[in-house]
Amino acid sequence: MLHKNEKISTEQVQMVSIEQLVPKDHILRKIDKYINFNFIYDLVEDKYSQTTGRPSIDPVVLIKLVILQYFFNINSMRQTIREVEVNIAYRWFLGLDFYDKIPHFSTFEKNYERRFKNTDIFNQIFENILDQAMSYGFVDTKIQFIDSTHVKAHANRHKNQKVKIKKKEKSYQRKLEKEVNEDRNNNGKDDFDYPEGEILEEKEITQSTTDPESGLFHDIC
Repeated sequence: MLHKNEKISTEQVQMVSIEQLVPKDHILRKIDKYINFNFIYDLVEDKYSQTTGRPSIDPVVLIKLVILQYFFNINSMRQTIREVEVNIAYRWFLGLDFYDKIPHFSTFEKNYERRFKNTDIFNQIFENILDQAMSYGFVDTKIQFIDSTHVKAHANRHKNQKVKIKKKEKSYQRKLEKEVNEDRNNNGKDDFDYPEGEILEEKEITQSTTDPESGLFHDIC
C-alpha cells in the first residue's frame, strides 16, 4: 500500500547528541580510536603566545581539517569547510557540536603563514601519525611502490658536483592563497599581497656534470 508521510519531522526538536548520529563502523571512528593527535600540542606550543592575545583555533582541529580534505578527496579547503558544516561525522571527528562555529577556510592559511611556514612541523606530524599507524599494523612495509617512471640516463655517476638549487614552495600553499583572494574579491576586498614567486630557500644537491637533468636513483629492492 502506498504510504505518504504527512508529518514534517524535520522541524521537531529532539534530544540527540552527535555521538549517537555517527555510525559505529564509520572510518573516522577507527582513525580516532587508534591515532592519538595530542602530540601536536607539544609540537606547536612554542608557536603560540602563552600570555597575550585571543584564544586560538585548536591546532589539532586545523590539522584534522587537512586530513579530512585529503582523506575524502575534497577539492579545496573552502569546500572542506562546507562539508564540515553539513556532515555530522566530520563535526564529530573535529570535536565540534551542533552549534560550534566552523573555522573560516582561510584560517588554516593564516596559521600556516604566521606560525608554521619554513618549519618541519608538518613532516613531524606526518611521521608521528605514520609511526602510530605502523605500530597497529595498518601499514605493510614489506613492499614499497613508487609512482614514477625511471629512464636510464647516459651519465657517468662518478662525474658530479655539489650545487645549490632553489627549493619551491608546496602547491598547497599557493592554492590556499588563491582561495583566500578569490573570497576577498567576492566580498569587495583587495587581494592580500602575497610574496611573488614560489622561492623559499636554497638546498644543496648532487648534480651530474655530463647530464645535469638526470638524478641519482637508489634501488631499495
